[in-house]
This record gives sequence, structure tokens and C-alpha cells, in this order.
Amino acid sequence: MIKRIDGYDKYIGITGFKNVQIEDTKGFLDGIRRKTKGVSVQFFNANLIAGPEHLYFAALNALKAFESNMGISKSLAVETLLYASAQRQISKAVELLGIKADSSEVAVLVLAETEAKVRETFEAISEFIQGIRDDKVIELSDEKSEMIKELFGISKLELEAKLEKGFEKEALINLVIEHMALLAIEH
Repeated sequence: MIKRIDGYDKYIGITGFKNVQIEDTKGFLDGIRRKTKGVSVQFFNANLIAGPEHLYFAALNALKAFESNMGISKSLAVETLLYASAQRQISKAVELLGIKADSSEVAVLVLAETEAKVRETFEAISEFIQGIRDDKVIELSDEKSEMIKELFGISKLELEAKLEKGFEKEALINLVIEHMALLAIEH
């Protein structure tokens, strides 16, 4: 997914990879950053991402925080990770949603000035990463739902209050977005 973020002169790209093999997380991230200068790139454990909307709204909140000088971090990419995990501490956000040596499914978020730059960045990542590009790893599945509820502290009662006509996945996505929005209010 690539789309323009209105009001920010930025484009966002969200994609996923499966069968990823990362032996050295720090070396991997350093290598990617060298290949993708001039853009914000963040990697996430795709097993805990509640669909592309989750990452889109994390990026939107991060952009708003930076615009109002209310950001927690100095990096837009890290700020996106903070919002995606609904955490105020970088180390906690990395622990919860960051990639690790055993991460086999990875979500990637890119923020850039142009759509072409997002596409170029995806190409550079695809060449560097050992894995297969597959956006399905980002989608909310039944298997991921329980882990996401636990991560965000979403109770059965909270989920039931949000349910409309049995659309549990949509309700869960909306609750994750609400939890991220609460982080913005806490600033």
C-alpha cells in the first residue's frame, strides 16, 4: 500500500515480508538505513500488527506529534514505533513491536516526500532483506488477534462494547487505533 498523507506532503508505504531471516538485528537495521537515506523507515514484528490501518494511524499520530513539537523521540520512524505500540518508552516499544533475530514475518513502514521515493525504498529493502514480499503478513488474522488483545490490554468486555454485528476484526482494529490515540492525548 502506498498513499499520500493529506496535509503533510508525505507519502506512506506499508508492506510485509515473510520467511525473513535476520541473524544480526543491529547490523540489519544499520545496513537498511545506509541504503535508504532521506526517508523514514521502520520495521515491526508483523505478528502484532492489526492490519495496514494500524500502521497508517501510527504514522499519522507521529506526524502530528512532530508538527506540534510533542514528539517523544527525535526520529519520525521511532515515533511511529512508539505510537504503533502505544508506548511512551522507546525500549518498551522496541521490545514489544520491534524486530528481533527470530522475526520471520516483518512489516515495513516508509514515509517519504514522493511516491517514487517510497517505491525506490521498497525496492532497496527487497534487495537487502532475506525474505519474500507478502502484504498478507500485515493483515489481522484470527491467530494474531489474541496476541494483539494481550499487547494492547484489550479486554473481552471492551471488545464486546465495540462489536457491531459480529465484525470482531474491525472492532479490534478500531480499539488498537483508539489505544494509540490515547498516547497522543497523554502528551
